Amino acid sequence: MHRHGMAIGLERHDEHVFLTLRLWGKLTHSDYQLLTPMLEQAIGGLTKPRINALVDARDFQGWELRAAWDDFKLGMKHGSAFHRIAVVGHNPMQGFVTRLGGWFIEGQARYFENEGDALAWLLEG
Repeated sequence: MHRHGMAIGLERHDEHVFLTLRLWGKLTHSDYQLLTPMLEQAIGGLTKPRINALVDARDFQGWELRAAWDDFKLGMKHGSAFHRIAVVGHNPMQGFVTRLGGWFIEGQARYFENEGDALAWLLEG
């Protein structure tokens, strides 16, 4: 049995949402079945939600195929709500995937190797 999953934190202040995700292992469709309703509930009823997200991907090993599709659909559905996404990781491929994912949101996505730098960037925006 392989360990996988995500820890999710959500804070909401008026139209602003701060999302923290810690990812580990290879994500599955069932992981997204947990995340999606939580995110939709957090932004439900907001006219112009603005999400800043801190994603800790240091222990992340990728997606199963269906989970990758779930991630793409989530980005297409809520991409306009994301203002900034800071991904903290440990290898150049994660930086490439962050830049690629940035094409599907209206805001900005950046890759960092230092969590403090990532948080500072999120808070300045």
